[in-house]
Amino acid sequence: MNYTLNQLQVFLKIVQCKSVTRAAEELHLTQPAVSIQLKNFQDQFDIPLTEVVGRKIYITDFGMEIAQAAERIINEVHAINYKTLAFKGQLFGKLRISVVSTGKYIMPFFLSTFMKKHPGLELEMDVTNKSSVIESLEKNEVDFALVSILPKSLQVEKLDLLQNKLFLVGSPEGGLKPKNIAESKSIFADLPFIFRENGSGTRQAMEQYFQQNQISVRPSMELTSNEAVKQAILAGLGYSIMPLIGIKNELFNHELSIIPVPGLPTVTTWSLIWLNGKNHSPAAKQYLSYLKSEKQNIVQQQFNWYENY
Repeated sequence: MNYTLNQLQVFLKIVQCKSVTRAAEELHLTQPAVSIQLKNFQDQFDIPLTEVVGRKIYITDFGMEIAQAAERIINEVHAINYKTLAFKGQLFGKLRISVVSTGKYIMPFFLSTFMKKHPGLELEMDVTNKSSVIESLEKNEVDFALVSILPKSLQVEKLDLLQNKLFLVGSPEGGLKPKNIAESKSIFADLPFIFRENGSGTRQAMEQYFQQNQISVRPSMELTSNEAVKQAILAGLGYSIMPLIGIKNELFNHELSIIPVPGLPTVTTWSLIWLNGKNHSPAAKQYLSYLKSEKQNIVQQQFNWYENY
C-alpha cells in the first residue's frame, strides 16, 4: 500500500458528495484530475471501492469502510497540525460564517486582516440566501451569521458592523429623472419593478418601505440575487430598490443612477449574530474580540465612500 493523503482526501470527498463532478467542484480540481486520483487509489485494493451504474457512482460496503478510516486519518493529520500551531503559540481551528448574499460585499473586509494575522486558521464562509443562513445558525452549524434583518424566530446576540442603505436604482438611459422630489412617489405606479425572491432581506426591507408609504408597484420580474437584479437594471429591464453596498463600481462608472424619492434610503444594519449563550471556540472568541476593537477602523478605511450617499 502506497496511497497518499491527497488520495484519501479526494476519495472521502467523492463519498461525501456521491459524485465525482461535485467532488471536483468542492476541491477546486478538474473532473479528470479527480477521476485519476480515484483510479490510482482503487488500484491499490483488490476489492472495489465504487461501482458505476448508468452514470451514477455508488460506494461499496468496503468503500464505506475505507472512507471511515480515511476520515479518521485526515482528522488525526489536522490534529497534528493544530497541536504544532498551538505549541508555537498560534491560533488554530476553523471559523465558520454564513453570510446572506449581499453580505459578500462587506464580510471579506472584516475578515482579511484577522485571517492574515492567523494563518493557521481555516475559514468556511457560506454565501447563501437568508433562509439557509438562519437555518445553519439554528442548527448550530456555524459560529456566526451576517444578516441585515434580525431573525424573529431565534434568540441571538449581535455586533453591528455597518449600515445597509437601500436606494431606488435605475440605468441612466432609463429616462427617469424626477424634477419634483416631493411628488415623485407617484412614479412607482408606472415603473417596471424588479423584485428579489421571497425571504430575502432586501425584499423584506423593500416591502416594508412600500407598506409604510402606501405605495403600489407593478412587479415585472423576480430574481434570486442582488447581482442578478443589478445586471437586469444594467440591461434596461427595469428598476429596483437595491443595497448601496453592491453597486459601488457601477455608480462610480455612471452605469447606474440613484433616483431620489421620499423616504429613501431605507436603512437597516449589517449585524454579525450568534446564538444566545453560544460557547464559542477560541478562534471565534478571538475573532469577536478583534471585531469589537477594529470595526470602526475597518469602516473608516474601507467604506468611507459609503458616507457620501
